[in-house]
Amino acid sequence: MTLILLAISLSIMLCVLAFKFAIYALPVMAGIVAFQQFHASGADFVFSVFCALCSAVFSLTLVIAVLGFVKSPFLRLTALAIFTVPAAIAGYALVHGLAKNAVESAIVLNLLCDAGGLIVAIAAMTNLHALGENVLSR
Repeated sequence: MTLILLAISLSIMLCVLAFKFAIYALPVMAGIVAFQQFHASGADFVFSVFCALCSAVFSLTLVIAVLGFVKSPFLRLTALAIFTVPAAIAGYALVHGLAKNAVESAIVLNLLCDAGGLIVAIAAMTNLHALGENVLSR
């Protein structure tokens, strides 16, 4: 019984962390890709890490700037959608990793993972929109 309660509490904690860190999925992916590109081209490790950090910060700054300065709702929604696609993929993978051994049916597992990805994407969209309004309202 204690092990089941521990598993449930750890799953809830992991979901809360996923909701909090969902807005950083695109910067992390951009940073990883930049690091791999610069490191594969023969750059030094320190320079590759610096370029990865710059790429991650630039992607976050670009979306926040679009949310703050562009008045077109279509462009704002497009920027949010581009930012939330990696979060949806991360949410899908998170739920799949948690539920793959507990759910027998593949259809139910896919529906559950799709719902988890959608929930994490919506959480990332709302968190990013709130972050953009907070940063630019000062």
